[in-house]
Amino acid sequence: MTADTASDQPSTKLKQGITGPLLYLFILGDVLGAGVYALTGVLAEEAGGAIWAPLVVALLLALLTAGSYAELVTKYPKAGGAAVFAERAFRKPLVSFLVGFCMLAAGLVSAAGLSLAFAGDYFATFVDLPPIPVAIVFLALIAALNARGITESLRSNMVMTIIELSGLVIVIVAVAAMLGGGGGDVSRVGQFPADANPWIATLGAAIIAYYSFVGFETSANVAEEVRDPSRVFPRALFGALLTAGVVYLLVGLASSIALPADELSGSSGPLLDVVRATGVPIPDFVFSLIALVAVANGALLTMIMSSRLAFGMAEQGLLPSVLGRVLPRRRTPWVAILATTIVAMVLALLGDLSTLAETVVLLLLFVFLSANVSVLVLRKQKVEHKHFRVWTPIPVLAILSCILLLTQQSWQVWLFGAILLAVGVVLYYVTKFARAKLDRE
Repeated sequence: MTADTASDQPSTKLKQGITGPLLYLFILGDVLGAGVYALTGVLAEEAGGAIWAPLVVALLLALLTAGSYAELVTKYPKAGGAAVFAERAFRKPLVSFLVGFCMLAAGLVSAAGLSLAFAGDYFATFVDLPPIPVAIVFLALIAALNARGITESLRSNMVMTIIELSGLVIVIVAVAAMLGGGGGDVSRVGQFPADANPWIATLGAAIIAYYSFVGFETSANVAEEVRDPSRVFPRALFGALLTAGVVYLLVGLASSIALPADELSGSSGPLLDVVRATGVPIPDFVFSLIALVAVANGALLTMIMSSRLAFGMAEQGLLPSVLGRVLPRRRTPWVAILATTIVAMVLALLGDLSTLAETVVLLLLFVFLSANVSVLVLRKQKVEHKHFRVWTPIPVLAILSCILLLTQQSWQVWLFGAILLAVGVVLYYVTKFARAKLDRE
């Protein structure tokens, strides 16, 4: 941590209602959410029984970029996150916009994927309804809670994080009981798919596993609402990532011990199948309810991030100014919440969970590249409050890791990402033209 000359934090028109524990649970809840509940089966398809391997690789890669975020967020605690950092580092409005738009698009694609995960096998345990209408109604309810207020949203997150963590503990304990009774197969944890190169399989699966950790970057977009971010943010960030990493490792091991990879890969509710396989008398509806809470929590936090990012970009003049409007009493960005929810609903109609998850990672890798370069460029710029400082080789390694992961993406995911970026470029120039016209008037 470096100290410059003062401890005063920048003023904000948003309510600073996020304490250290709330921020820790915000990050933990976002990281722990649908990634492991919905994508365990996808990881099994890529890495076989060695689900734990890509999870460990993804954690290490995420920690590299998290170091850069800890420095940048504590140095510039403003809504807008990576877009703010890019604007300060590169002084190019289009670059700043594209970085922010990648983050925004990733958030909305992620929320769309989470809504589909919510409407899948876990929800079908209670009611068998068409997934798309369920996903749309789900996103509308998330928007209503988001608009109510940041404190209320994060208190809900605190409850939901505890519930989703309990679900993962159930998986771990149930498989431990299975092992104690002579069941399960420990040898599966080292088995990769037949004819697969273990290194290539691990790296390929790490792209998807990375999705399970990338929730940490959403916290940068609520930094303006955090009390004393210079002190609180790094502790909450690294603490949450390490907690999630340990839990994911244990869940990955437990899943492979309980079920063969081919059974895991064929399920959209893989952890429910793991609990069933253990024979522990836990009713399906109990675990399904926990899983639904986990997915809902991830969607809530993602939509909080997306709406705050849209608000922050509007405040910088990168998006229409109407997105900067807030409710007078609750001080929440209601127009940004409405707009981001509508876009997430449209995206929910377009893709499957695996494609959406990989697209999120692709978009975020560009954001992370920008953030890791920004932290090095902005070392020359001093601020008048204390902030965290990351060891210089860390962002360099993070840049290399982002480039490595980009090389592993499929052409279909690149195409989907390119379409989203093209929409962003059009939006940028429309906004620029509209603002120029207003200035002339």
